[in-house]
Amino acid sequence: MAIPEKLTKFLKENKVKYEPINHRTVYTAYDKAQTLKVPEKIIGKTLVLKIDGKISLILIPANKNLDKEKFKKFVKAKKIEFASERLIKNKLKGVKVGAIPPFGNFWGLPTFIDRLLIKNPKIIISGGDYNWSIKISSAGLKKLIPDLVIGSFGKSPAFNMGT
Repeated sequence: MAIPEKLTKFLKENKVKYEPINHRTVYTAYDKAQTLKVPEKIIGKTLVLKIDGKISLILIPANKNLDKEKFKKFVKAKKIEFASERLIKNKLKGVKVGAIPPFGNFWGLPTFIDRLLIKNPKIIISGGDYNWSIKISSAGLKKLIPDLVIGSFGKSPAFNMGT
């Protein structure tokens, strides 16, 4: 499977330049960075969270983890939890779990992005499939997601798998 047709249509309709990248099957943002031989800081990993019961997409750099407490304060939420696989399959149709592009507005969901990721001129995000990614400019991502919320909610992992 390539990048789903609905997604490529969404990108073209919004007149955003992007580069589809075909690569070996990967299931983590870390593996994607290793496979593509690019720094982890330009790979975005999409997280699906329930914020006070409502689903949202959060995009953070591959070399960071979500600081749940920081994010909870940022969105002024009472409860934050990761969405279940079943909920993701039901709500985010047309893409594979673990390869979700961060276009929340595509599904009518809010999208948050970590400041460290969006400051890169080009970033690589999931393309809806384990073998496809999308290289896009930060400006292009902002154009695609007009209500994108930018904040600082990533933290360094307790250990680095790359060293």
